[in-house]
Amino acid sequence: MSEVRAKKALGQHFLVDLNIAQKICNSLSGGTPDDPAPVLEVGCGMGVLTRYLLQRQDIITYGAEIDTESVEYLHAHYPEFAPRLMSGDFLKMDLRTLFPGGVRVIGNFPYNISSQIFFKVLEARDLIPECVGMIQKEVAVRLAEPPGSKEYGILSVLLQAWYDIDYLFTVNETVFNPPPKVKSAVIRLRRNGVERLDCDEALFVRVVKASFNQRRKMIRNSLKAVFGNFGGEEHPFFSQRAEQLSVADFVELTRWVAEHRA
Repeated sequence: MSEVRAKKALGQHFLVDLNIAQKICNSLSGGTPDDPAPVLEVGCGMGVLTRYLLQRQDIITYGAEIDTESVEYLHAHYPEFAPRLMSGDFLKMDLRTLFPGGVRVIGNFPYNISSQIFFKVLEARDLIPECVGMIQKEVAVRLAEPPGSKEYGILSVLLQAWYDIDYLFTVNETVFNPPPKVKSAVIRLRRNGVERLDCDEALFVRVVKASFNQRRKMIRNSLKAVFGNFGGEEHPFFSQRAEQLSVADFVELTRWVAEHRA
């Protein structure tokens, strides 16, 4: 087969610029030729990024591809890759069973599921030391932004709690077929040194989500809507808005909520 049709329902925009594919590939760290690191490419498409990943001797490349037409294309053009190409939905894959020793994740992620991909990475953070992804520019900015920015949000806080995030470079619309209506960007997540947060981690997620649910309101009102009135007690952060708080601030706030909620 010659080419794969881009399917709008799958959010497909195929990268056609080989220089950018090479640059994305080079952004990912690996192991050594004697001890190559497993890497999972999410959404292989027509293999523009895959070809460069397969050239590296310090990684073993696996693939996850939901589009059966793309799977057929990759089998035809990269037969050596076929045994490690999984046909199916990355979001439904059991990474703990597939990669019990851990895996790096890379890909030109479909815009319509990029946030879901990062939530899955977050859930498997003990398995995934690094993730390099090309996504919609505004989402990349949001994830990498520090506190105090209007773009800073739930996923920014949750990812930054366990990953160091680098905004690597911007990608223009013209290097895709079909071209998207927005710019793209490549970001890299690398696990930081945090093994466990100094608070109840499940409650931390609830506090972060509750704080941003009404992001224009002060944290007092956002948290009370979810947790009640804390017996009338007030925290100094209550007079601030969610985007003003750092990860460490949210950890402190979570400990306080744990002590004072009814």
